[in-house]
Amino acid sequence: MEANTFKREVRITEDGSKTIYIPEMDENYHSFHGALQEARHVFIKHGLLHTDQKELSVLEVGFGTGLNALLTALEAEKENIKVSYFGLEAYPVEREILAQMDYCSVISESNCQLLYDAIHASEFGKKSDVSTFFSLEKIQEKLEDYIPGESKFDLIYFDAFGPRAQADMWNKKHFEKLYHAVKPGGVFVTYCAKGQVKRDLKAVGFSLEALPGPPGKREMTRGRK
Repeated sequence: MEANTFKREVRITEDGSKTIYIPEMDENYHSFHGALQEARHVFIKHGLLHTDQKELSVLEVGFGTGLNALLTALEAEKENIKVSYFGLEAYPVEREILAQMDYCSVISESNCQLLYDAIHASEFGKKSDVSTFFSLEKIQEKLEDYIPGESKFDLIYFDAFGPRAQADMWNKKHFEKLYHAVKPGGVFVTYCAKGQVKRDLKAVGFSLEALPGPPGKREMTRGRK
């Protein structure tokens, strides 16, 4: 069964933010310990804010609900960072589900809803200027078919479903392609800290750090080219 045919259920996580649960896979889009906390900890604190660049290109593998894109857009405005963002998603979430996520009820920034609406109003396959600091291109394609090009990204958010539910996303062949897609000195960041994942990332060339994980997880992983 293809992932786009699965039933999606909206659930509230422990920090009050929402996620999507897929019963057939027994898998959720974000941590039940706190969707917002996890995204901020893994992708913003240890990804975006780990860099000191004022212009950067970001690829997200697993665009999902757009939470990571929203938090990146908000942070880009606060920190005056020009971000070119590319969101890879093979199975886009239905608009009626996205409307239920209601992230901006738990995010204090006044421009949150404006940015979130603009992110989801942008069409797949076209670049959109969501704000002065944040441009977005959503790409509806499987990772196995995606050809990113050499040394294109400063930062990769790897936010696919976990290896238990979607093992094919976490293979060395994909990591090798992403390694070549990162610029020298660029960063790869993910919530996952499984031993085989780290061994495969190291095998393709990334220099790895094991970092404290978000609530509910002991570790997360960051790699540098």
